[in-house]
Amino acid sequence: MSKRALIFPGQGSQYVGMAKDIYDSSQQAKELVEKAEEKINFKISEVMFNGPIEELKLTSITQPAIFLHGVLLLNEIQNIKFDAVAGHSLGEYTALVANKCLAPLDAFSLVRKRGEAMLSAGEKYPGTMAAIIGMKDTELIQICEQASSIGIVQCANFNSPGQIVISGSLDGVKKAMELAKNNGAKLVKELVVSGAFHSPLMKPAIDELKESLDITNFNDSTIPVYSNVTAEPTNKSEQIKKLLIEQLTSPVKWEEIINNMIRDGITEFVEIGPGNVLQGLAKRISKDITAIGIDKYSDLDKLS
Repeated sequence: MSKRALIFPGQGSQYVGMAKDIYDSSQQAKELVEKAEEKINFKISEVMFNGPIEELKLTSITQPAIFLHGVLLLNEIQNIKFDAVAGHSLGEYTALVANKCLAPLDAFSLVRKRGEAMLSAGEKYPGTMAAIIGMKDTELIQICEQASSIGIVQCANFNSPGQIVISGSLDGVKKAMELAKNNGAKLVKELVVSGAFHSPLMKPAIDELKESLDITNFNDSTIPVYSNVTAEPTNKSEQIKKLLIEQLTSPVKWEEIINNMIRDGITEFVEIGPGNVLQGLAKRISKDITAIGIDKYSDLDKLS
């Protein structure tokens, strides 16, 4: 019996016009958008549908926008059967709505708070991130340790074999980029980001997010979420909360998550939300799985 997992994208998947077709095609989507906008007192749909892209790229807007896109799609496929969920960084919050750990509007408020807290941490402690292609995990971990003598730097996203993102202070990341180039990396590219996500420079965001998490109702779930921090499944609300805090400064173990899901019998992956990044990563991690994406309203036909 094949098992299915729902997976949800993180920051970077946004685009101008996102979710507009869902909003235009569904009355329940319109109602949810209105309620979400009331919750944060901001017309986020206007930025999602019309841009400008510079505003949509702001962490405090990007995160709730991507989350809302995913939840609007989830609302349209409530009868679909699935056995596990996971989300890349921010996507973990959408995953927790999918498995009923979090109510959609509660999660939307949390995501908005998380985006604001991370943006503020990035302003307080400026940093950057860089994609490194064509190096082994162990090699890049060593390089980051070496570069740490200059400034903070660590692996932030283990996305797929040979595709890793590093994060930290400007000096630390620049040094690690230089070392990676000198040690045979195929591609070294600095990313345009508003902070050093998944690094110790996000520590100022912890207290703000913790405050919001503490007053939010979480439920245990029958369907496990595979945590970014541990790459292992959990369905216990207290552990999930704790891991969401740790997630801010810990690496995203995405490659390990997909491999662990496959270990546990998952053969079909459905990416729900904007873009198609996670499908591509899943197929790079394993040739033996199927992966499809639900981004547009018309994509809903792909599901049975």
